[in-house]
Amino acid sequence: MKKVLTSIFLISLTLVLAQGTPTDTLDLKSKPVFGKEARVISYILDNNHYSKIKLNDSLSAAILDRYIKDLDNSKTYFLASDVKSFEKYKYVIDDLTRNENVNPAFEIYEVFSKRYQERMDFVLGTLVKQAFDYSADEYYETDRDKENWATSKQELNDIWRKIIKSQALSLKLAGKKQEEIEKTLKTRYDRFNKSFSQFKSEDIFSIYMNAITEAYDPHTNYLSPKQSDLFKQQMSLSLEGIGAQLQTDNDYTKIVTILPGGDAQRSGKIHVNDLIIAVGQGKDGELVDVIGWRIDDVVKLIKGPKGTTVRLLILPAKTGVNGPSEEITLVRDKIKLEDQAAKKEVINYQLQGRNAKLGVISLPSFYMDYDAYQKGDPNYRSTTRDVKKLIGELKAEGVEGIVMDLRNNGGGSLPEAVDLTGLFIKDGPVVQVKNSINKIDVLPDDDKEVFYSGPLVVLTNRFSASASEIFAGAIQDYQRGVIVGESTFGKGTVQTVLDLNRFLNEKEPVGELKLTFQKFYRVTGSSTQHKGVIPDVPLPSAFEPEQYGESASPNALPWDVIKPANFQKASEINGQIITGLNKAYLDRAKFDAPLRAYIAETDELKTRLSQSKISLSETKRKAEMEEVEKKKASEKLDTKLTGKEGLPVDELINLKDEYLREGLIILGDLVTKRFG
Repeated sequence: MKKVLTSIFLISLTLVLAQGTPTDTLDLKSKPVFGKEARVISYILDNNHYSKIKLNDSLSAAILDRYIKDLDNSKTYFLASDVKSFEKYKYVIDDLTRNENVNPAFEIYEVFSKRYQERMDFVLGTLVKQAFDYSADEYYETDRDKENWATSKQELNDIWRKIIKSQALSLKLAGKKQEEIEKTLKTRYDRFNKSFSQFKSEDIFSIYMNAITEAYDPHTNYLSPKQSDLFKQQMSLSLEGIGAQLQTDNDYTKIVTILPGGDAQRSGKIHVNDLIIAVGQGKDGELVDVIGWRIDDVVKLIKGPKGTTVRLLILPAKTGVNGPSEEITLVRDKIKLEDQAAKKEVINYQLQGRNAKLGVISLPSFYMDYDAYQKGDPNYRSTTRDVKKLIGELKAEGVEGIVMDLRNNGGGSLPEAVDLTGLFIKDGPVVQVKNSINKIDVLPDDDKEVFYSGPLVVLTNRFSASASEIFAGAIQDYQRGVIVGESTFGKGTVQTVLDLNRFLNEKEPVGELKLTFQKFYRVTGSSTQHKGVIPDVPLPSAFEPEQYGESASPNALPWDVIKPANFQKASEINGQIITGLNKAYLDRAKFDAPLRAYIAETDELKTRLSQSKISLSETKRKAEMEEVEKKKASEKLDTKLTGKEGLPVDELINLKDEYLREGLIILGDLVTKRFG
């Protein structure tokens, strides 16, 4: 997932263009080194990218569209006439790039800068002082891909009237008075201007080059010297704050990953897709509005010394932008390797009238302490060594089955994914890796020992990616265990980072290119790309593949198949067992109160995530918020399982993690052959 997050971070940087008064655009010019970098990058992409796509007229058109969208992803600045005027570049970007010419980037940006200034003059001169009529029954469409480019400034004025009205209504419903609303909005857009004024030529070039590189695939990125440093800093700082990865989502800062071991995870109050709208220091420091801020500025506010308190005002994902905000208090801490390492838990369980134990191993990532390994430390940490030790402890405690929890595991070390699989299978190939010249390497498990041969369930969700998909796919292909949950992310590509200094003899700093050069395939020959690993027993999911995961990127590399490897399937799992487990799950969904509540809650979240229109009526917005509060109150259900004698309960009755609870019940069915 680190590679995925690289793309996320670059995207978040490009989105700051929707923030800020421009500096004199005459200062924002191309430099000779930019053209040289562009030429070298085009050569590397032509000759080394996995897809073997050449930079041509067709790709040139896609690059132009992407660059325009990166500058104005909300279609709230450019006019349709501007976009039409840019068509002169449509089929020449390829030739210009090879000839060290990146002028289109700056010429298009100059138009954007002009339009941006017009919008900010209108917002600060008129809209932030306006007392809106909140009785009108109108909506703002947040999914701007559904909208056409505005044909006039008057049309843009109305779009921005709705944007500011929506923000003002949110503040009003939060208890702000008119003068406070005006002050907050003015401060917010003054900050936009300040951020925009700090934009440099290097930033424009970086956005343009990423429009070129990401036309090949979403994980091929250009990192400018500045962005490379910021990215490394972001990755390290994320382990010293609350334990969450952030991404810009239009004007909001969105939680995209909860890191194991941080207070965000421990508190249980922060969730993926929550939106951060304000940050406060200490227990009573002022909550600073961060809507529209640059991602790195928000990170600076959230991070801080270990043991200090930070408060976040969030819009929870489960209630959406129309719902009420919640204030969360967290304590900053440094997340250590131990916090992210595999952990075990034993769950007491009733199996056919007798006491039994089931084991759970939570695996946040596939890790290895390379430094300790290279120094010859016999006690170096790694995923496989840690999990093997935990399995040994679970076997000693008498567990009758194990759940491997890979939810939100974004991957990591490929060798560890291979070695971990080897704990559960006799021997044989685990994954196939194909490079850009069609050479296929098969990575095997050579150890004939099966360290754990008992019943096995692997839990996955939409954010299980890369190495997680290799492990889950191999367990499924070998019929060694049952995959339960959501389809995985679908990232089946491998990247390498190339320092452009290797190809250029420049005194000025140059950037790096992260290049996709390999692809993963399962032992069956099926790629994990796009499709990911489809669970044997699917649980309810709020996330559509078209919106979350690899399939959300239109230019992601396609799914395909190669020749299968030779491997011997195990005998633990077959079609009849899978059918029986699914039938038992569906039957349980009819009477199991916690499961019914979980399905309803997931459906509600799915609906909210799909909604793109925001009501600008105070009455309707308030009614929506009240409805959310009612549903939250009704969620306090009697969680006792009813309706079927002998259904296992015990510790599961109080397990708040319904996803894990379902995995354990399915494991119990697998242990007792209850599906038969």
